[in-house]
Amino acid sequence: MDKNEILREAKTCVLLFGLVCLLSLAYPFFVTFVAETTMPNQAHGSLLYVNGTLVGSELIGQKFTSPAYFHGRPSAVDYNASNSGGSNLGPTSAKLMDQVRERVKQVRSENGLPANATVPADLVLASGSGLDPHISAASAFLQVPRVAKARGLPEFDVRVLVDRHIEPLQFGIFGQERVNVLKLNIALDELAGSRMR
Repeated sequence: MDKNEILREAKTCVLLFGLVCLLSLAYPFFVTFVAETTMPNQAHGSLLYVNGTLVGSELIGQKFTSPAYFHGRPSAVDYNASNSGGSNLGPTSAKLMDQVRERVKQVRSENGLPANATVPADLVLASGSGLDPHISAASAFLQVPRVAKARGLPEFDVRVLVDRHIEPLQFGIFGQERVNVLKLNIALDELAGSRMR
């Protein structure tokens, strides 16, 4: 290999390196521009505000424990958004079965259900991320009597509120009908506030 050939190869390598560097900077800027232009709410994290105050993201579940609010799925990471993850306990795990039995008892107790009442799986099993913002429509309707009683609202009004917040199947075919817990609880506060005025 002569000196000119080495220089030509080196020049090609430097040009390719420069092109890769340029593209690695241009691509994120392009994607960010497209996202900001076409879907600004999602590009900023689908944040929800109440009276100008940030209350959360519609994509990340939160922990609600008050009887006056709808409760979401259990979380293996206690809803820590910086450390999402599941418990890694499988269906044959005795520890998981103990957790589920305890959660079933808690759901029945909190909601005044009989000892043999069926409890939806999503109220006793944590999601893979530990941050699932949704519960099934059945899980929301199960909690209506408790929430209505704690708020001093008619059950019918709370049931209608849940009904209005049911989201359809993903793309019309995937998953199940679901309810975003944070959005529902925000609407519940608005409903209760309008009753108090």
